[in-house]
Amino acid sequence: MKWFKLLGSSVLVGSLISPFYTSNAKAVENSEKIRVFITSTNETAKENAKRSYGTRWDLKNLGFSTEVTTAQYEALQKNKNLKVELVHKITLEKNEGTKLAATAVPSVRTPWGIQAIYKNDGITTTSGGSGIRVAVLDTGVNKTHPDLASNVEQCKDFSQAKSSLVNNSCVDKNGHGTHVSGTVLANGGSGQGIYGVAPEAKLWSYKVLNNRGSGYSDDIAAAIRHVADQSTSLGVKTIISMSLGSSVKDSLISSAVTYAYNKGVLIVAAAGNDGPTPNTIGYPGALPEAVAVAALENVKANGTYRVADFSSRGNPNTDGDYVIGERDVEVSAPGRDVLSTWYNGGYNTISGTSMATPHISGLAAKIWSENSGYSVAQLRAAIQNRAKNNDILGGTGAATGDDYASGFGFPTVN
Repeated sequence: MKWFKLLGSSVLVGSLISPFYTSNAKAVENSEKIRVFITSTNETAKENAKRSYGTRWDLKNLGFSTEVTTAQYEALQKNKNLKVELVHKITLEKNEGTKLAATAVPSVRTPWGIQAIYKNDGITTTSGGSGIRVAVLDTGVNKTHPDLASNVEQCKDFSQAKSSLVNNSCVDKNGHGTHVSGTVLANGGSGQGIYGVAPEAKLWSYKVLNNRGSGYSDDIAAAIRHVADQSTSLGVKTIISMSLGSSVKDSLISSAVTYAYNKGVLIVAAAGNDGPTPNTIGYPGALPEAVAVAALENVKANGTYRVADFSSRGNPNTDGDYVIGERDVEVSAPGRDVLSTWYNGGYNTISGTSMATPHISGLAAKIWSENSGYSVAQLRAAIQNRAKNNDILGGTGAATGDDYASGFGFPTVN
């Protein structure tokens, strides 16, 4: 998983590379259009601002986002009836995964992570997830990929500059979104492809990052809320899978996660790639409402898989309590050298907690499909209980029971 940065913070997605960012403040200096979020207790002032500047996302009583010029931004700051904040801008450096030799045919049909989560080195196909929707918020997906095409149910773009939401558009020219989608639910394609954890689940691909891997927190928050509303209106059980996050808590994304969780949506998010230092888990994974996933590698230590050094760690002061608080790792899953589908129709191998996250999203879909009466809280408890039964003892910070490196452990199919 790759780190990218928000204004004053870090956001993660992709492979292991060095940080790189531009802040929205640069746009102010360069007289470019800048994204802002406007709030006010004065409804008249807020409505006037909406009419003057337009809206990208209207969160009603919470406020609205829009784009303004530098002169307009300076004028807004002088308006005592309005509170104006710069929306976090995300700029992703080129994914190092693209430097690998993507292949037309996979080297194996069940990558090591799939074998590990199924606890079967000889497994040739996977199954499960029927009736469950998994919303992958990322760089989109290659919806014609032979291993994914029949699973794509929704395809929406939240990343375009001129339109806040474009239906039936989710083209991925980055690779990251297609990769994580494959780990969740790839179905083997025409007989040569790979399998994900839950190949019978349906994919909602919500493109929140453009093809350069750049996006805004208001778009991500809007996508989270849209998933929750779609889940409710369609009467379907839905999981959000987010291989992205920030080292600083973003209020728009945080409130959206709470909104979705309260509507019965399970949120699964990456822990981050800033390990093995403690207290480095990123948001939204660090939120109590989200399942934060750490990364394992295909190496054994003390008789179990080992937590990768790059994987962010949680709070060591909460070890052993089996309670998920803020900045706690919840579970762990395969995240280093993960083979999956790629944006060019082939396959690629990349690493990060980005790659661990979809393993858990797929497992959640499989469990929920088999236990349709579960509430989101019961589903989460089932994942935690399976993790407790497969404790991780390898890697910095890993210890018997609940620990700040692997969380409750590695939940598996069996």
